[in-house]
Amino acid sequence: MKKVERINIIMRYINNRASFTISEIMREFNISRSTAIRDIREIEAMGMPLVAEVGRDGGYFVMNNSVLPTVRFTDNEIKALFIAFMATRNQQLPYLKSRQSLAEKLLGLISQNQQDDLVLLNQMLLFEGTNPNNPDLLELSDLPHPILEKLIQILLLDSCLLITVKEGNAIKSYPIYLLHLYREKSFWLIEGFDLNEEKRQIFSVDHLADVEPYSTNKRLSRKKIMEKLSKQEEAINLVLELGPQAIAQFKKYHPLQASIFFIDPFQTRALLKMHIKVSHSEELDEITNWLLFLGRDIKVRELPKEMGEGLQQRIHLYDP
Repeated sequence: MKKVERINIIMRYINNRASFTISEIMREFNISRSTAIRDIREIEAMGMPLVAEVGRDGGYFVMNNSVLPTVRFTDNEIKALFIAFMATRNQQLPYLKSRQSLAEKLLGLISQNQQDDLVLLNQMLLFEGTNPNNPDLLELSDLPHPILEKLIQILLLDSCLLITVKEGNAIKSYPIYLLHLYREKSFWLIEGFDLNEEKRQIFSVDHLADVEPYSTNKRLSRKKIMEKLSKQEEAINLVLELGPQAIAQFKKYHPLQASIFFIDPFQTRALLKMHIKVSHSEELDEITNWLLFLGRDIKVRELPKEMGEGLQQRIHLYDP
C-alpha cells in the first residue's frame, strides 16, 4: 500500500472512532511503531485536531470527531474534475505529486459506481500527449524541469529574481523582474525584464541552472517597468485577420513573439498584430515563410512593403 493511500485510510479509520492507540494503528495496518507515529504526526500536520491522552493506557482521540465533513459531488462535477486531470497528463506541470495525492483523496470520497465511470472514461478518452498504453488513472509521468517548482515557490514571495542560465558551455546570471511564466509548444518559458539591460528577455526554464531571490536597493515597481517597456515597444507594422483554418495553423506553430486575440465570441476570427524588423533579412524570411504556412484563410490589414514583395516572389514560384 502506498504511503499516501495508507494515510488517507488511517484518517478515515480514526475519524470514525472515539479514540485509538498507536498499538491499534500498528495492528490494523501492519506497520511498525515508528511508521505509525510518523503517520499520525503527518495527519496532525494536515489539520486533524488530535488530542493526546496521557497515561499508561493513553492514546489519542479526535476533537469533536468531525474533522472529515461530508463532501458531495454531482456526477458532472466529478467527471469535469477528472477529465481535467486526464487532459493534463504528460504535460510537464508543476506539483504533479501533490495532484496525485489529491486525486487519491477524491477517489476515496466518491462511490464505487462513480469510480467505475471514471475508469471507463479514462479508457475511452485520449488527449494530446497521453500515452494510450498506460491505463492507470492516477499515473502521472513526464515530470517538469526540477527547478520549476522552486521557481514558482520563490515567485509567490518575490518577482525579482537572480536566474543562472546555461548558454552553451558558459553559465551566466541575470537579475530580472519576472513578468510572466508560461508554457508554449511543450516548453516552460520566462518572460522577464532584465534589470541591468532594462529590456525584455525570454529564457527557457530548461536552461536554468539555479534561481534565487534577487536583493537589490535599486528596485523598480512593476508600473515603472511597464512604462519603460511601453516606450521600447516598436510600432506594429503587421496586422492580419485570421479565419478558422489560419487559427488552426497558428496553434500548430507560431513564432515566440506572435500572439492573437479573438474578435468574435465563437473564436472563429482573430487578429494578429506584431512588429517585423524589415532590416533583418533572416527574420523577414522566417516570418514570410510562416505566413505562407498559415494558408489562404487570412486577410491582410497591414503589411510591410518588403514583406509584400517577398510574398509575391514566393507565390509566383509556387503557382503553376
